[in-house]
Amino acid sequence: MQDNPSWVASLLGQRWVLPLLRVALVSAYVVGGVNKLMDFHGAILEQEHFGLRPGAIWAAIAIAVEIGGSLCVVFNRFVWLGAGGLGTLTAVAMLVANDFWNRTGAQHFIALNSFFEHLGLLSAFLMVVWISNLKEFFHHA
Repeated sequence: MQDNPSWVASLLGQRWVLPLLRVALVSAYVVGGVNKLMDFHGAILEQEHFGLRPGAIWAAIAIAVEIGGSLCVVFNRFVWLGAGGLGTLTAVAMLVANDFWNRTGAQHFIALNSFFEHLGLLSAFLMVVWISNLKEFFHHA
């Protein structure tokens, strides 16, 4: 934090910032998981739309990972498992739903942007695991 302005360092030093960032990071997954749970038939159709069959199994996996993985990240327990599951789910979505290499025109542009947005999320999950390990390291030192 030494290269940051003092107000940034002060903000990052607040105890509530990291938990808030964890919640914000997984918020789309919590909403997605709850929505899929509330409309399981719709979740099945979504999975099948992207060629993932049987849709019911893929929908159940998505719900478990989105909700369970998010809880791991938010509560800072088994972060490697939660973030790893969410990262894997994100990677599958990148490859299945954002296949920009198979599209042209506006659809190519939209899928390309979404692909790299997902790549950013995947990277953020790896950073959460890294930060979690740093905190454990410093608490045990």
